[in-house]
Amino acid sequence: MGRTFALAATAGAVIAVDWLRLEEPRIDANRAAALVALAIVPALVRPLVLRVVALCATLPFAAWLAFSLSPSAVRPGGSGYLGPLGGRFRAGFLDFYDFRLPFDPSARTRMHMVVLAAIFAFTLVVALLVAARWALAAVLAFLLGAGWPATLLAGGHELGRGAVILAGVLMLLAGLSNRPGRLALPATAAVVLLALAFSSSPAVAKSAFLDWQHWDFYNRPQKPVTVRYVWDSNYSGVRFPKKRTTVLTIDGPSTALYWRATVLERFVADRWTESLRIEPPEERRLVVPRTADRIANAIRQEVRVGALDDDHLIGGTIPVAYNISEPARYAGQGVVLLPDRLHRDQHYTVWSYAPSPSPAELAGVPASYPAPLTAPGRDLEIAPGIDAAPFGVPGREAELSARLTGRLEPYRRLLDRARAVAGRTASPYAAAVALETWLRSSGGFTYSEQPGLTPGVPALVGFVTETKTGYCQHFAGSMALMLRLLGVPARVAAGFVSGKSSGTHWTVTDHDAHTWVEVWFRGYGWLPFDPTPGRGRLSQSYSSTSRAFNPAAAARLLAGLVTGGEVFGKGGGAGGPLPLDSLRPSPRSAADVGVRGLSAPFAKDNHHSLLLFLALLGAATCGTIAIAKTVRRRLRYLTRDPRRIASACGLELWEFVRDQRLSVARGATFAELGGAVTDELAVDATAFAHAASAARFGPPADAVASARRARTELRELKRRLRRRLFVLDRARGLVSLRSLGFS
Repeated sequence: MGRTFALAATAGAVIAVDWLRLEEPRIDANRAAALVALAIVPALVRPLVLRVVALCATLPFAAWLAFSLSPSAVRPGGSGYLGPLGGRFRAGFLDFYDFRLPFDPSARTRMHMVVLAAIFAFTLVVALLVAARWALAAVLAFLLGAGWPATLLAGGHELGRGAVILAGVLMLLAGLSNRPGRLALPATAAVVLLALAFSSSPAVAKSAFLDWQHWDFYNRPQKPVTVRYVWDSNYSGVRFPKKRTTVLTIDGPSTALYWRATVLERFVADRWTESLRIEPPEERRLVVPRTADRIANAIRQEVRVGALDDDHLIGGTIPVAYNISEPARYAGQGVVLLPDRLHRDQHYTVWSYAPSPSPAELAGVPASYPAPLTAPGRDLEIAPGIDAAPFGVPGREAELSARLTGRLEPYRRLLDRARAVAGRTASPYAAAVALETWLRSSGGFTYSEQPGLTPGVPALVGFVTETKTGYCQHFAGSMALMLRLLGVPARVAAGFVSGKSSGTHWTVTDHDAHTWVEVWFRGYGWLPFDPTPGRGRLSQSYSSTSRAFNPAAAARLLAGLVTGGEVFGKGGGAGGPLPLDSLRPSPRSAADVGVRGLSAPFAKDNHHSLLLFLALLGAATCGTIAIAKTVRRRLRYLTRDPRRIASACGLELWEFVRDQRLSVARGATFAELGGAVTDELAVDATAFAHAASAARFGPPADAVASARRARTELRELKRRLRRRLFVLDRARGLVSLRSLGFS
């Protein structure tokens, strides 16, 4: 009883500590300790009948402690048993995959109840298995109970927690052995070696292989989420939820499109804001290309809404038409709003205009803009009442610089930087792709969800001229504003990058929320550009983000159109043109991969990850047992004494037949052991018995040769025994604990 109490109490303490780390602050350690003690009680009661009675008696009190239900409410067989208890457990369990961890137990009481229930349940199982002396099952239950919290909350002192769990495993193995002193050294060495092998393996050490942060044990519909925090231009940082939520599924083109929700058209008080208005028909005729209104040329998408909390209809690139059964209102600039907001499983069809002109075609587009775009307060507005003159107008930059005074004076630095990057050119496309390339790859910028701000300086000015660290709002907002400062109509678009594809089926999550830039070109309308490094890829070949973009060809094309630019100009800027390699999109950083929610190459779906973890757990346990048995067997042969070698041969054969569930006394003679093998397994062991007896009891002069012959006969005997045994019997014997002295 004392050994059972010590082992169960220690295992329960480790389990309780690992589960309580999911809570912050930790408010109920005393109740957790009481549940551990309550779980141990049935294991201390004998015989089996009384143990069952004790178990039935403790369950209601455990439910009372964990779920704040009276014992009568959870009486087994009572009407309330599966109602309050089951409902609270289910709701609390599912919440672990919807809320950020660690959680506040005072705010998430049902999650706190589940933590307490898990502590009691795992401690109870381990205690009962310890009492039954089922060592392997007890170790597996302990590993699951102490290790599961790590799949919910990674980070912190993982190495220390792993060492504690490892110590708990060794404690159970040694404590349940009939000969703990002889087992401790080889078991410790085997487990430590196995742990080091697993931790140093590049396949196992990477969390992406198990992907445990994304396990989800249910198919309950996800709660609708909003992504407006990504579109809100406060530049103070964004934090994507730990759990990815599917917001849209789209059946459409096989090539990637950005899924557009709205546009941020006005730059007011140092930030981009949504200011939608319906264009008059005459303005639409001037701004929207004729080809955009031809549905036959448009790209069709079938959109199904998932868990998205928003009132914008989402469509690819530039939506031009919708088919939806619910009431909807056109708000202008290709944006459609739903008064009743989106709802789960809502389905609609959208047609999008997505032209893909070549760089050469855009390089030839003149800086000629219709009056609606250059009107005051429209797409060249820098601040309320301050508008830039159109691109290419003589003296425009000096005039604009003179107007950037007072609060707007810091934006002169942004104008100077835009002129230095773009150079002197008559091509708006050259300026646009130069700024996109500079921000995305060659300007030394870094993506960060939590960038620093420069006190006293507008956020975008500080981003471009000082910190060079930000997220999509910084990159898109800066490029759009710098283009306006140069006189090119531009605005910020908001929505989602393409997401994950399976042929023509696209899955979009809240982690795909994004902003980019739209630039107007005569004959093509608004075209997307994306200056954010590594965040997404446009399919159009004119953008440096596209895999089809040819940087060498673009450099040759635009170098003849630009003078003095830092990207394409010859002989100007800081040291002349940059190398052609600088035009290539920068590789994804590790931080960006985490933001986008891209799956690692080895990541599996949620349920497969759980099966993989359980398989690895089983393999680790079996490997530990096999290594422990091998190490102990080899240690016996570290001697030159033939008498001891003969004894080691006898023990090795005894352990082999013991693992095959043969009842042979440990002190049996070689003849008795060989006879049992011959009778029970139908393999003649006479030669081995004679050689081992001669080595152990024969004349000293012949003992060395007899010992060598005994080892040879033993190897041959075991080979014949393995051939005789069924493969499952051999596997069972490999991991059996019977030969290690477990009852």
